[in-house]
Amino acid sequence: MKIYYLPGHGGRITNGLGQALVARGYEVLGRETVGDFKKLDFNDQVAMIANDIKEHFWREDAKIIANSFGGYLLLHALSKLTPYIGKILLLSPIVGEFSSEEISMGFIPPYADRLSELASTNQYPAPMNCSFHVGSEDWQSNPENVSKFASLLGLPVTVVPNAGHQLPKDYVSSLLDNF
Repeated sequence: MKIYYLPGHGGRITNGLGQALVARGYEVLGRETVGDFKKLDFNDQVAMIANDIKEHFWREDAKIIANSFGGYLLLHALSKLTPYIGKILLLSPIVGEFSSEEISMGFIPPYADRLSELASTNQYPAPMNCSFHVGSEDWQSNPENVSKFASLLGLPVTVVPNAGHQLPKDYVSSLLDNF
């Protein structure tokens, strides 16, 4: 079975989670966030992902997994479509701006407020079968922001205790086994 995978910033679909999916018998397709794709304008990246989903993964039995910034790209792509009918697993998704005073780092992605604005005005087309998973100690995919966004869409969130941005391997393995 084919699965559409969007890795985090600078990620490849053949490494890490992509390898775990192949080991489970999936044919992994998607967009790597490197090379030519990374060079595209954000809106072009989003349009390309939306088109991939519409053309090849618009079925009830279709599966999509997105991690970190790949989740941000996916959520923007889904905002351009009608409510997605397949199954989506979001791992540590970025849902907007984030920062950490402790390590003096932050990131403001393109259109940082768009997702929350769409969700808070009931204009975001909530996917039919989507779950969010985020670490309680994740400063990039802030659990409060993720929970608020998912709540506005009526979608479930699991906050993994004592986990950071990279969710524990055994936790992710269990999710993949049940996906």
